[in-house]
Amino acid sequence: MLRGLAFAGDALAHGVVPGVAAALLFGFSGVLGAAIGAGVMMSGVSVVTRRYRLSGDTAIGLLFVGMLALGVIIQSRSSSFAGDLTNILFGEVLGVSNSDLMWQFIALVAVCVVAWFCRRPFLLLSVDDGLTETSGFSVKKYHNIMLAMVALTVVASFQTVGTLLVLGLLIAPAATGALFARRIGIMMVVAAVVGIFSTYVGLLVSYHANVAAGASIVFCSVLVFTACAVVVEVQRWQAHRKDIHHDHDQPHVHGHVHVS
Repeated sequence: MLRGLAFAGDALAHGVVPGVAAALLFGFSGVLGAAIGAGVMMSGVSVVTRRYRLSGDTAIGLLFVGMLALGVIIQSRSSSFAGDLTNILFGEVLGVSNSDLMWQFIALVAVCVVAWFCRRPFLLLSVDDGLTETSGFSVKKYHNIMLAMVALTVVASFQTVGTLLVLGLLIAPAATGALFARRIGIMMVVAAVVGIFSTYVGLLVSYHANVAAGASIVFCSVLVFTACAVVVEVQRWQAHRKDIHHDHDQPHVHGHVHVS
């Protein structure tokens, strides 16, 4: 989020669709198909940006719609097109198996290990590319590592919450942490707590209201961000009013003469 990769994360989330669709159509692992789709998406963005001098946003937007359209075309060849596409886009959070949980745990450990060892260049990347280069780190290398972490997270999560909703859980908790924290470590802890809380409350709402579980979880995380943003705005308004009152209470000074 601090690096400004929200759009790239969205594109990766949709870039896995053709890989998953092909996997379901030809009968091999959906996770493998998602990984291939994410790899093609990342490689395509890199090639278009480097070879044709187009901006990163242009390359991402171009491949974003192309990969999503290709996924729908491939999936339309399936006899259970509507059901399979719904599972890809919205996941099956209530049908998670032990193997899914194990795969997500492995991905979690991998992301945490990479984040720990690359914490300094990642922090510098979030501030300024030039500062990263002058500190002796390759911007391209660590930018690609960060994209790979996002891709791994998307691939590990799409079976649970789906490709359309995974971005909400990537962005909303982190954005909530950024509202309060000024240190990245604290921001990450807050984001994790918000994600856990949103999942718990979202599942409760889904059960009692008989609504979609994945969408309830993501919507809950966005509501948490909205509520926290309102609290922050109220605090800023109160602080602004105090500053105004403080300025009015101070005497006006012209030279050495106090005017009361």
